[in-house]
Amino acid sequence: MRKSALILAIAPLIFAITACGGESEQTANTASTPGTQATRNRWNTVKSRGQVICGVSGEVPGFSFVGNDGKYSGIDVDVCRAIAAALFDNPDAVEFRNLNSKERFTALQTGEVDVLSRNTSWTLSRDTSVGMEFAPVVFYDGQAIMVRKSSGIKSLTDLKDKAICVQTGTTTEQNLADQMRKRGITYKPVVFEDVNITFATYAEGRCDAVTADRSALVSRGSILPKPEENVILDEVISSEPLAPAVAKGDTRWADIVKWAVYSLVKAEELGINSQNIGQFANSNDPDIKRFLGTEGNLGEGLGLTNDFAARIVKHVGNYAEIYDRSLGPKTKLNLARGQNQLWTKGGLLYSPPFR
Repeated sequence: MRKSALILAIAPLIFAITACGGESEQTANTASTPGTQATRNRWNTVKSRGQVICGVSGEVPGFSFVGNDGKYSGIDVDVCRAIAAALFDNPDAVEFRNLNSKERFTALQTGEVDVLSRNTSWTLSRDTSVGMEFAPVVFYDGQAIMVRKSSGIKSLTDLKDKAICVQTGTTTEQNLADQMRKRGITYKPVVFEDVNITFATYAEGRCDAVTADRSALVSRGSILPKPEENVILDEVISSEPLAPAVAKGDTRWADIVKWAVYSLVKAEELGINSQNIGQFANSNDPDIKRFLGTEGNLGEGLGLTNDFAARIVKHVGNYAEIYDRSLGPKTKLNLARGQNQLWTKGGLLYSPPFR
């Protein structure tokens, strides 16, 4: 065999070996990114299963809480129900799994849950090294500190050398340390993995204060033995944008979750809610027609039906409806919307165009 013929004969073999090697290297690199292997083609997995597995806390009233009837409620819960409504036209096609702050990221990375909707703050490190892909913020919050009224504590300065209960494995722990260090205030951190133990310890008087997101303090404070005897200090020591997340590695699944959340906001912008959605069926407004899927094919780009947003509003409502029944004036928590208003009302909620 001539040399040129030999080269032609072995070229395909060399190419095959090189291609396999390249694929192995890519696989190895991908595997090193948390969650990528576990979430690839997640929508196909969810579709064949027929339900979304959603990681929540289950212990924070207003966000995710299990009532005496065994039913889940709260903003985080309704986000999961909205995703299920978009996918299956059924908001109950969800399995909720309670996760503590330490195990929540592992559950997402390994594919134990499809989406994490657990009052989780969006941070740079979680967006990169932890391997999470965040959906839009569903609640803008800030960390604060709660003390007993009888303590006489009025500010962070008054907490010098005091014991402060804080949950470990959260941004809360680091935020507290950063703020006290910046102010030169020494304190005694009393840390726990379990949120129930954290607040129970504070309730027993073994801590002078307890710190968490302001919404969590309002929520957990409402179920303390004597809630009226506690007060939240005015100082806000961090910004906490709370958002659902999926593991990196699956763009389509991330887009589905992202636009399910945007649907809640856009519906409120358009004035569409679960009670009046039928009145918009024959609307001539092109924005509304695209949003409801009566015109265009926006859903197809996500691998969904074109009326996915209409399904969400019909079954779950818009953002205002979710907020009001979870945290609004008719609830025990009665949290003013503040920065969680639409951008048109001075808030931070904003949806990109549905076009």
